[in-house]
Amino acid sequence: MIKGDALTQRKCRPCEGIGKPLDAAQMKEYLRQTPGWTAASDGKSIFREYVMKNFAAAVRAVNQAAEIAEAQGHHPDLHLTGYRNLKIVLTTRALGGVSENDFIVAAKINELVT
Repeated sequence: MIKGDALTQRKCRPCEGIGKPLDAAQMKEYLRQTPGWTAASDGKSIFREYVMKNFAAAVRAVNQAAEIAEAQGHHPDLHLTGYRNLKIVLTTRALGGVSENDFIVAAKINELVT
């Protein structure tokens, strides 16, 4: 459940043993706090798509997302196609679905990647 503090101020917890994936209602609440992110149709991941100015901007965004992921110990799939189209996909593989960790990383990415 979402607590009063902002997602950007939180830190990811180790994925093993944190419970079960978020249900649709919980995901909807978290999505309100992470503008631009969408739940996948199967509910097992969230994603955001960007069209960057150029290739260099897209690579910078990938590197920024990678730094956030490393700091949090929670790693997204990063897809750079067509030289400037970036898609970031988050899921909690250990749970086979989405956890609060995914939204923590999404919120932190929203702060840095534009």
